Amino acid sequence: MSEATATTIAPKTQARAIVTAGFGQNFVLTTVSTFILVYLLQYAGISTGGLAAVTVIITVSKFIDAVLDPVMGSIVDMTRSRWGKLRPYILFSAAPVAVLSGLLFAVPDVDEPAKIAFFGVTYILWSLAYTVCDVPFWGLIGSAFVEPDRRTRVIGSVRAFGSIALGLSTLGMPWLAKLLSFGPETTGSGWTLAVFLTSFLGMGVFLLAFFFGRERETAAASDGLSVRQLVTTLFKNKALLTVLLASVLGFGRFIVQAGGALFVVIAYGDEGAFTLVGAAIILGMVISSFTSPLLLRRMSARRVMVWSSLVAAALYLLMFVVGFANLAVLLVFIFLTGLMLGVFLVTQATMIADSVDDAERRLGVRNDGISFASLTFVSKIMNALAVLVFGVFVVIAGYERGVTVTPDMQQTVFIALTIVPAVSCVLSALPFIRWRRAGADPAAGAPAATA
Repeated sequence: MSEATATTIAPKTQARAIVTAGFGQNFVLTTVSTFILVYLLQYAGISTGGLAAVTVIITVSKFIDAVLDPVMGSIVDMTRSRWGKLRPYILFSAAPVAVLSGLLFAVPDVDEPAKIAFFGVTYILWSLAYTVCDVPFWGLIGSAFVEPDRRTRVIGSVRAFGSIALGLSTLGMPWLAKLLSFGPETTGSGWTLAVFLTSFLGMGVFLLAFFFGRERETAAASDGLSVRQLVTTLFKNKALLTVLLASVLGFGRFIVQAGGALFVVIAYGDEGAFTLVGAAIILGMVISSFTSPLLLRRMSARRVMVWSSLVAAALYLLMFVVGFANLAVLLVFIFLTGLMLGVFLVTQATMIADSVDDAERRLGVRNDGISFASLTFVSKIMNALAVLVFGVFVVIAGYERGVTVTPDMQQTVFIALTIVPAVSCVLSALPFIRWRRAGADPAAGAPAATA
């Protein structure tokens, strides 16, 4: 028996440890994602021209990262160790993620080409290290909790505290960077110290998943799997493939996050208004992440996906009809769509976990790694499509810095924030409406078979 299963840890202890670990991990991720461009432009001295190169580096890195997700998932499922197949990667990825996160905010004071080269190499390595920690973390959530209800509650809590981490990072990191600048003005060295400090704390907390998480015992083939087993099982998992297709079609859910900051500048001429928009989204996601497990007790996950997608589509359409003249009214709609986004994210992860259990029962193979790698893969694809589509509408509108904003320009960008997500949500519901299985719905929360 491996050390991964030799020591029994109470499910409540595992749940608390994993939720706390997810909070630490998300704090590091959101800090890098939210502030890296601000740091490079205002404190590292990257020019506007250099920013174009930085944007290319980030885009290419995200594409490579997305492609490598299923590769990482396969490596996890082919791993066999005394700690199991998931936990070793959680243990050995924490320090590299912490160090590389800090280095992203420690660009040396050299010529700009050297700065960009330093950033590029560091960012690519950071992306790879983060993939190594993220894929097995989600796989561990699916593996650690046999009871579907408990697992869904853990997923909801991880999503909720991830949103809280986003809010705390957004509000707290500028303050911490200024404090650690030891002067009246925020400096680059202040940001370096702040990010190193929070990254080591965050990834230190992340290690709780290793120390207090345990992979389940199962009679099914689980570790040391072959590539053939992984591919065959993946393509026979209809429930998983349905969730992935519906997720990609629902990319419009992420457009407000991708383009909200720019929209408020175009619509209201006030970049600070995005703080209110961001707060409305986060509040909605936190509330629904905590309450979605209660909803999933009363309805099958498939029905929740259908109805939440259709309700979200209706909200986006109403938001378009009402318009954006009144910011307070717009914030109410943003909050409500944030509620629906939280429901989607919890149900999406729950359905993938349930599909792994279903494949284990039917096919005798448990492939947590590659299945949850598909979750991180489609999330990145959704984000990329949201940025791409919103960018296309901005180009169509003809907006650029310094131009005179016209009502037509505002309306065109508003369509990207409302009509496009509405259509996307309807399309996202279609695979679930068409999906009919003989017998039990694997996403309805049936108990998993265990050894």
